[in-house]
Amino acid sequence: MYAKCEEYHIPVLLHQTVDGLNIRPGGIYVDLTYGGGGHSREILRRLQGTGHLYSFDQDADAIPADDGQAENFTFVRSNFRFLRNWMRYYGHSQVDGILADLGVSSHHLDEESRGFSFRFDAPLDMRMNQRATLTAQRIVAEYSEEQLADILYLYGELKNSRRIAAAIVRARQQQTIATTSQLVEVLRPLMGYDREKKDLARVFQALRIEVNGEMLALRQMLSAATELLRPGGRLSILTYHSLEDRMVKNIVKAGNPEGKVETDVFGRSHAPLEAVSRGVITPSAEEQESNPRSRSAKLRVAEKKQAEGQM
Repeated sequence: MYAKCEEYHIPVLLHQTVDGLNIRPGGIYVDLTYGGGGHSREILRRLQGTGHLYSFDQDADAIPADDGQAENFTFVRSNFRFLRNWMRYYGHSQVDGILADLGVSSHHLDEESRGFSFRFDAPLDMRMNQRATLTAQRIVAEYSEEQLADILYLYGELKNSRRIAAAIVRARQQQTIATTSQLVEVLRPLMGYDREKKDLARVFQALRIEVNGEMLALRQMLSAATELLRPGGRLSILTYHSLEDRMVKNIVKAGNPEGKVETDVFGRSHAPLEAVSRGVITPSAEEQESNPRSRSAKLRVAEKKQAEGQM
């Protein structure tokens, strides 16, 4: 199993994330975000015998050079929201561990033509699945002012979302906003010099999340993951912004995305998972210096509870 390019994606907290799975050599594991294959290679290195890894990615750029079919490895070109369906297809009702490195990959940010970054002049695309039809350009061109304000507030957490949405609508009436640079020119007057990069990143994040339906996909994946893990199985997830992290934290704490804790008559939580460690694991200063993507990373590891009575 080989990635197309070693530099496609630099794994964050590589060993900590895979260590969190507590791998059994003969177990069944899933890497939901293959990217350049860094996490998958480390998992495969630890498997033996009947051990098998299924790796998901919806991006054609991530398909391994050998098409990802090997004795102990299967590549699945699909969004991880379909985790449950694919595992059923391959005959697995339970797995031993699931890993996900959420957010946008270093490849997406560095590949100019994909339009994920405001650092380059590129078409407003932002599709992780290039077979999809919704692009950032379509959102900017077709969404109403209210719809734009909503996604900028919900997914970018921008307090001036309504002003930004209004500016986009005014600008698109004058000319088509087709590139990242054109969008930046519309946005720049609304952003203070000291916050420009941070706020631009939030706008691009909001558009990317909407284009790829990321929050719904994450919700569906987490629901499937908690059902698929066998008792004692591990879930190891890297998050990069507060929206992802909040949902993952709530799933671990309460078993649902809203974080509503339900208990039985003895006061025991119905949550199917329990955190392996207190708090979150973050990258070292050295890793943050060498890999900018790691600076906002948070690793959460949870284990499926053993006793059905605890669930």
